[in-house]
Amino acid sequence: MTTTARATVEDLYRVPEHGKAELVNGELVRMSPSGGRPGLAGGAIYASLRQYQKTVGGGFAYPDNVGFLVDLPHRKSFSPHAAFHRGPEPTMRFVEGAPVFAAEVRSENDYGPAAEKRMARKRADYFAAGTLVVWDVDLVGPDSVQVHRAGEPEARIYRRGEIAEAEPAVPGWRIPVDELFA
Repeated sequence: MTTTARATVEDLYRVPEHGKAELVNGELVRMSPSGGRPGLAGGAIYASLRQYQKTVGGGFAYPDNVGFLVDLPHRKSFSPHAAFHRGPEPTMRFVEGAPVFAAEVRSENDYGPAAEKRMARKRADYFAAGTLVVWDVDLVGPDSVQVHRAGEPEARIYRRGEIAEAEPAVPGWRIPVDELFA
């Protein structure tokens, strides 16, 4: 009988080629790079959050591929496409604690029943770790942003022509949905 050692946060720091991964169930879950449209959408969210950080403050905006360390029984990290975190000044290490806001932009393989279950589990993990709002950005379906809030069973859906928000995680921050589909 052979046993495989459980991956640790130190292993996460050493993901080959500085790739993107999350630590779930003691394993490094590698994530493929984003495609063009998901990358642009995540970048638009980050740019808007960064402007909010500069003008309003109260936290830090983070782009894709930043690790957030959490202490859930089965999950030790997240790496959203964009996020806002309230905490101490950033260091060279991963960010300690869950972001208050996380944006997950769907890639081409994030569709279908299995993907929906996987994404629902990840949202539940975000909320268990302390995240207040999680966005599910769908670039293929109805061009929408589903805004999931901790403790609320139904998501608020924003479509093209509307302005999405992330209350109460990022008070007063808004972004036109159309900017995510440019």
